[in-house]
Amino acid sequence: MAMKEIFDLGEEIPLGQVPKKMHAFALRQDRFGEPIDAWKREIIDVPELGAKDVLVYVMATGINYNNVWAARGYPVDVIADRQKKGEPEDFHAGGSDASGIVWAVGTDVNDVKIGAEVVVHSGWWDPNDPWVLSGKDPMLASSTKIWGYQTNYGSYCQFAKAQSHQIKQKPKHLTWEASASYMLCASTAYRQLMGWSPNVVEKDDVVLIWGAAGGLGAMAIQIVAALGGKPVAVVSSEEKRQYCLDLGAVGVINRNDFDHWGVMPDTTSSEWKTWMTGARAFGKAIWDIIGERKNPRIVFEHPGEATLPTSCFVCDTGGMVVICAGTSGFNVSLDLRYLWFMQKRLQGSHLANDEQAEAVNQLVIDGKVDPGHSDTFSFDEIGLAHQRMHENKHMGNMACLVNATEKGLGIS
Repeated sequence: MAMKEIFDLGEEIPLGQVPKKMHAFALRQDRFGEPIDAWKREIIDVPELGAKDVLVYVMATGINYNNVWAARGYPVDVIADRQKKGEPEDFHAGGSDASGIVWAVGTDVNDVKIGAEVVVHSGWWDPNDPWVLSGKDPMLASSTKIWGYQTNYGSYCQFAKAQSHQIKQKPKHLTWEASASYMLCASTAYRQLMGWSPNVVEKDDVVLIWGAAGGLGAMAIQIVAALGGKPVAVVSSEEKRQYCLDLGAVGVINRNDFDHWGVMPDTTSSEWKTWMTGARAFGKAIWDIIGERKNPRIVFEHPGEATLPTSCFVCDTGGMVVICAGTSGFNVSLDLRYLWFMQKRLQGSHLANDEQAEAVNQLVIDGKVDPGHSDTFSFDEIGLAHQRMHENKHMGNMACLVNATEKGLGIS
């Protein structure tokens, strides 16, 4: 019998049999806008594998904010960006978190077995990049990209294309959907907290975590707690308070109790004094939680424009503000006196290398970090899940089923 050209979602397929086409959720430039309208189900070609590539039969996918950006075509048109670099596809089939089964491997892959149950971490780089070949941190290589955002054929596809080094062991105690929901956020958070020595989490360190009920924040709370630190959570509504406490936060601050957010006023203006009053009150709220005048050794940042001035103010002497995004805006004003005089560090951080992804995945395998998995959607609700994230109507890490036929499967 001739092999079918395309298999339906959930259809039983002989292991290793690769069809010509597949189901995928994709973007087109003429659909850029609200995520719920931009993401559409399509039939596309299954990609060919390079020598060091792996094809994963995706059981479930996580949902991340990078593909909210992709749907809006802002701040980068990822389709146009790839076409400028010579890639022919006029679509973006995204997704940066996956759980699934290794279905096929490239000719030079010898460290990944067909049939293995896996998760995928989202650090992608050219294996022939001289920086990578020299043994330096590949996350600082010029060729590094976010898999499923800056690359095509991610986890919103029936068959995802990744590099063999991205493949990590699936935690056996987790469902497909829970396994799919954590790796990007967990590895990004781990690098922020443990990748910038000597400013790494140590026992009893106070760590302030912004957006603590979101995917990144939920991971950060647990990582800090697992490493012996004291995570202080910042949230946007009272209904998120208990969620953060249950994850291990020692206390929670509702940012709506303060009104000094936004771009910091000029230090010579009367408005600056109002801002400073708010920043000091916010710092005192941290002391009240800790029970002593102890400032955060690490501030875990990603809102950016609205919060970074306060983060740099409340950070401890010799401490670090580490930031991986700018969800509230990209333009920042700071009072540099507090930065240089108190020798604080402002550090950018992005994704994670293989060792960091492996380390945080082991914390999940060992049961020390929970995926923070909240909601599970169907494959055809991928656009809806992104819309929820765009409107900040979610908590924790969301997932969508792909080839998995129902929730609760995958535990072994």
